[in-house]
Formats: sequence, structure tokens, C-alpha cells
Amino acid sequence: MKLSEMSSSLGYTAVQDQFQDRDIQHGYTSDLLSDVMANAAEGSVLITIQAHKNAVAVASMAGIAAIVICNSRPIPDDMLETARSECIAVFTTPKNQFTVSAEVYNRLQAE
Repeated sequence: MKLSEMSSSLGYTAVQDQFQDRDIQHGYTSDLLSDVMANAAEGSVLITIQAHKNAVAVASMAGIAAIVICNSRPIPDDMLETARSECIAVFTTPKNQFTVSAEVYNRLQAE
């Protein structure tokens, strides 16, 4: 799945859409950023409720291509600015992490 397909096929809203349209092969769900750094696969999508610029910093270190912020959490401007400078896509959704994890997994398995 391409990053650009996350809005059209999964219904997530791109709130930071200045990114390289990379292929996503994995997803990782966690709110513990040290866990993300240690275990997330490069090029994956991070599914979390951590809506702050530290999540972007961790994503950048781990080579994560996109972050999906769940539960309609508000996303601060400094997070979006940091994501834009790192070319990391940021999406938002009212859905919870369990649902988003299942959707991303099912979409990736269908390919």
C-alpha cells in the first residue's frame, strides 16, 4: 500500500501531506515511544495516540514513513511542522487503535 492510499482506501485524513509516496509494508501500534524505537520496522506506519513532536522524532529515528493519530486527538502545530520538515506523513482518524491496526493489517495482507 502506498502512503497516498491511506486516505482513499482507509478513510484517514492527511493533516501533513508533504511526504514521499512510499510503500508501506508494516504497521506498528504503540504509545510507548521507546518501544517504537526498539521494535518498529523501517518504512512502517505508526498507529498511536501520541500527538506531539516527540512521536515525530522517534518516527524519524526509526525510519517510520507515517503516523496515524487515533481517537480524533488534536494535533499541535509544532508536531505538524516537525513532521513536514522530516517528510513524515501524519493522518488522523476518529477510530481507536485496535480498529486502525486491524484495518492497516487487513489492507496490507490483501496485497
